[in-house]
Amino acid sequence: MDGLREEADRIQAELAAAELEWQEWVIARRRVDTVLAPNDGNTSEAEVTADPQDADAPPPRDAAKVKSQVPVWRQGLAWAVLSVDYQRILKALADRARLHQGPLTCQEMAAAFGMDVVPARVEALRSKAERLVSRGWLAEPASCRFALGAGVAGAGGGS
Repeated sequence: MDGLREEADRIQAELAAAELEWQEWVIARRRVDTVLAPNDGNTSEAEVTADPQDADAPPPRDAAKVKSQVPVWRQGLAWAVLSVDYQRILKALADRARLHQGPLTCQEMAAAFGMDVVPARVEALRSKAERLVSRGWLAEPASCRFALGAGVAGAGGGS
């Protein structure tokens, strides 16, 4: 039994290492796609493609629209201009700021939203968060950690 437990632990360690390496490849691929995308790397108008693992799952009722637009943040711009998915990210980070808690990672956001913390879901959140960063809605004070951007008000309103 001890030998089998040791073997199972070894296999689980190898699996964890392989999953980590896979996540790094997914991140790298997404970044390369962003760099090589038409429109000088602007992927804001790129079509959203379905995750093949989600083919059997019904679409979420509050899913973002294909070609969802994220305007550049400016003083007084309300959260209502964003799709529900983006608003949910902002609300989670506004709640953290209100409670004087630090930034969130995409894995933490996925868990907070009740999603499966799997690479596909995490990368979808990371893509949205990075788009919000590039448009001024969020800040990325540390690598892959997100917080509300300077001046972005909580409670869904403008500043």
